[in-house]
Amino acid sequence: MKLKPFIVLLLIFAFLTALPAAAIGTDTGVGPTNYTYNYSFWGEEIAMPDAYYVAATITGHDFGIENFSNPQGLFIRDNRIYICDTDNNRIVLLEYEENTDSYNLIRVVEYTMINGQQSFFSRPHDLFENRNGEIYIADTENNRVLRLDNDFNYINSILKPYDRSYDPNMDFLPTKLVVDFSDRIFIQARHINMGLMEYNIDGTFYGFMGASPVQVSIIDYFWKMIATDEQRRQMELFVPTEYNNVALDHEGFVYATLSTFSGNPFDADPVRRLNAVGTDILVRNGMFGYSSPAGDWYWSNLGGVDGPSRFVDVVVFENDGYICLDRNRGRLFAYDFQGNLLYVFGGRGNIAGRFLDPVAIDRMGTSLFVLDARTAAITRFNHTEYGYFIDRAMNYYYSGRYDESAEMWDEVLKLNGSYDLAFIGKGRAALRNEQFLDAMRFYEAKYDQESYGKAFQLYRKEWIEANISTIIAILVSLWIVTKGLKIFFKFRKKRKGGAS
Repeated sequence: MKLKPFIVLLLIFAFLTALPAAAIGTDTGVGPTNYTYNYSFWGEEIAMPDAYYVAATITGHDFGIENFSNPQGLFIRDNRIYICDTDNNRIVLLEYEENTDSYNLIRVVEYTMINGQQSFFSRPHDLFENRNGEIYIADTENNRVLRLDNDFNYINSILKPYDRSYDPNMDFLPTKLVVDFSDRIFIQARHINMGLMEYNIDGTFYGFMGASPVQVSIIDYFWKMIATDEQRRQMELFVPTEYNNVALDHEGFVYATLSTFSGNPFDADPVRRLNAVGTDILVRNGMFGYSSPAGDWYWSNLGGVDGPSRFVDVVVFENDGYICLDRNRGRLFAYDFQGNLLYVFGGRGNIAGRFLDPVAIDRMGTSLFVLDARTAAITRFNHTEYGYFIDRAMNYYYSGRYDESAEMWDEVLKLNGSYDLAFIGKGRAALRNEQFLDAMRFYEAKYDQESYGKAFQLYRKEWIEANISTIIAILVSLWIVTKGLKIFFKFRKKRKGGAS
């Protein structure tokens, strides 16, 4: 009997502490992302202020339609949001109203008309709208990519290629696609490991682009060299890894992600920026030794999740920064244009800001939208003040406004005085403004040896140029003094010799 008041208080406390999590799980809820971190120079995981907060969650029920079922594709153009509702065999189009901060259902599309007949979608996985408003749908189980106008009227189809490079016995199962500024269509199809399939908009197949390097271990290579023909046939073939998603940046370059690598993810380059001929041109000049954007530096098998980060999508900003979505642990990894890790947030779970099976990411301005296939919901993230300052600092630097960039990094340091990249950012701005000594100090503070070396070389060159006349005068003076001393001692020696 004496324990009853204690039990009642305990239940009330548990109820009250559960309220915030329940609140941010609603459609209009606002809350933190639970945990944001980065890595220090010493490889330690360091907590930091949230760069994004949960602004909303979106489900099909919000619009009076059947909820999404295993949605796999998300695409945003201006204020339009397309969802590939895969298991419901439909495309859902929403529109964001900025004045009211709300979303409106525009239409639900389940088919297009071809030759007067209804042609229904079958498990569509992705959608892309080009700059002319044409819509491309990866209609996976129908073995086609549909090209439609902005009212979903049929134009033509992209089908299985009849080409020597493509196995005629293999089904054409397109899952992801983009269309570049030259109207070239790049498609990732299931079981294709030769790169992205490239088509013209009329359906002409051009070949494969951006093939991933073959992953071969030294031991496997050695055994294959000494094996017999029969043993070689039984050994696993050395095949390139397979891309799983594609995105387009503001300059028309294709970004691609892969998650089927083996071994060290920092050697696999799981996110790539491909030029017109398929060469990876992503900049990887990140500090602290881990210059290749690949997710977590260290990992364990806590919570039943093992292995490295596995990127399944990427979204790119105008300042060439980008955010990669990790399906393995439900995390979002933000990088700057040099490949420096800015921050990490998200995670696995069924509360707002975490995911059970994240499959796609896109953005509207600086707001992020993440699609979760298992919860059948979209989570929208908005910048916090801290994230806003980081974003503005990078934007100013990218546009050549270095003083304003340094001012934004000062604002970041007011909120997080130990943020390494703020010092690095101030060092970059100082370097661009030819304030080499200041740049050296900022780089030294955060152990950026390579950048410090560049700043030191420029400072040394500047110092020598500014003091060259003094240096020459000193050298000439030393030469004159040396010659004078030699003459003096020589003359003195002669006098001593004559005197004797």
